[in-house]
Amino acid sequence: MFESFEARLCLLVGGCFFLVALLTGVWKYRWMVRPPEHRAPFYVDTAHRAALLYSFAAVLLAHLVAASPFPRAVNLAAVIAPLFFFAVAIADYILLGLANRTENQFRQPSALATTLMWLLIAGEIGGAGVLLVGFALRAFA
Repeated sequence: MFESFEARLCLLVGGCFFLVALLTGVWKYRWMVRPPEHRAPFYVDTAHRAALLYSFAAVLLAHLVAASPFPRAVNLAAVIAPLFFFAVAIADYILLGLANRTENQFRQPSALATTLMWLLIAGEIGGAGVLLVGFALRAFA
């Protein structure tokens, strides 16, 4: 089922995201046992949850790309875009967690941050959408 390079790439990256989720879970736990709040900083918690959710999203992408009838170049672009932006988001949350930032990073966004968010939206939705269409074409044609 996962013979294609694109599917194996999704599984490899998803496994890396899962490992990051486990490591950030330890980081979160270390904060949770500290008195008096017994709570992890917002972006430590966000990094942990994002890495966990994106790990499973990468596995879903692997299944979708494995069933896609599109050419390899299309499939590769469709998986690289979301995987790249998932990784960027996780890294950003980790950096914000390390800085112990508690305020929303978008309270005063820069023009660059806004542009990057629109690219992220287009890359994640576009890539997943292409793969879903490919899966649907093969599954229901």
